[in-house]
Amino acid sequence: MSLYTLLSLPNEHPKKTVFIATSLCLVCSILVAFTSVNLRPLQIANQQLDIKKNILAVAGKLHHDTDVDRAFEQFEAKVVDLHSGQYIDIDPQQYDQYQAAKDPEQRITLSAQQDIANIRVKPKWATVYLLKNNHLVEQIILPVSGYGLWSTLYGFIALDADLSTIGGLRFYQHAETPGLGGEIDNPLWREKWQGKQAFDSEGQLKIKVMRGAVPTNAKEYSHQVDGISGATLTSQGVSNLVRFWLGQDGFGPYLSQLRSDDGAL
Repeated sequence: MSLYTLLSLPNEHPKKTVFIATSLCLVCSILVAFTSVNLRPLQIANQQLDIKKNILAVAGKLHHDTDVDRAFEQFEAKVVDLHSGQYIDIDPQQYDQYQAAKDPEQRITLSAQQDIANIRVKPKWATVYLLKNNHLVEQIILPVSGYGLWSTLYGFIALDADLSTIGGLRFYQHAETPGLGGEIDNPLWREKWQGKQAFDSEGQLKIKVMRGAVPTNAKEYSHQVDGISGATLTSQGVSNLVRFWLGQDGFGPYLSQLRSDDGAL
């Protein structure tokens, strides 16, 4: 049947209906594919800008009038081998550790005992960000992730140059319950992390989110953070993921390297 004959059929004819519907779907698919391909560079640029903003924010360098790209020039990105704790020669601009964690060749499967953050696998390498002032490192920004109550939380934790004092903790992606677990985005709760000590004087990992408020006279006050009211599982998830990434299965070997005589920021 020719196109002219098909279009001459009554609108209610089954063949004409199928033809019109198929044609419309085909045109829409082409338009969607074309738009997706052409917008991809813009999407990537926006994702990179959002990451920069979150890194600046967790380091306390993001303000309403901040030129993000210029401010981010203070940071130096490096890729770290999580097993050895050494920097490796990989371009951090081209490396995505969360995509790498999906590749069997670039990831490590965690045992149940190791996997306190409930992430199942971790990448072999991870990107860290060094905040520098006159060539001296002020802070190290580490990517962290782990499961809360309903979702995987993705964020950054900032450590001061002493490698123990927490400068900030911030999540940029999660799906926790608004008003409950979603309070991890509350600036008042984020402030509770600032100044807390991740490690004791002997280098033992001590930081932990407690259930309820931590008494100011508590013996471990400097290592403990108030839990979120009504969000016990989310609070525990945050505690677990922070302890995982600062521990030996996360950035522990890297932090040990930096503390050693041979380690260099």
